[in-house]
Amino acid sequence: MKGDQVEAVVDTGQGTQTFVIEATRAGRRLEVTTSRGVIEVSEVTRGGTPVRTGRFMASRLIALVEHPAHEGRDAQVQVSTRRQIVTGSE
Repeated sequence: MKGDQVEAVVDTGQGTQTFVIEATRAGRRLEVTTSRGVIEVSEVTRGGTPVRTGRFMASRLIALVEHPAHEGRDAQVQVSTRRQIVTGSE
């Protein structure tokens, strides 16, 4: 979805560097894959064609944070749990 972002923080040996990959147009999505010690973040079209790709060595990756786009002002994250959280005494 347009606006989705993946932020990768990489150890460069002399500090850290941050890379941001974003779904730039409507209908595009971000896919994160891991194989053989390499993490790949790709912006993909509706048809599955990769538009831009970032590849990071897993041993150098400090953090990989996904930021989903918000759908409007009143967008909220829906959370469901199996157990009920009780506050106060009953």
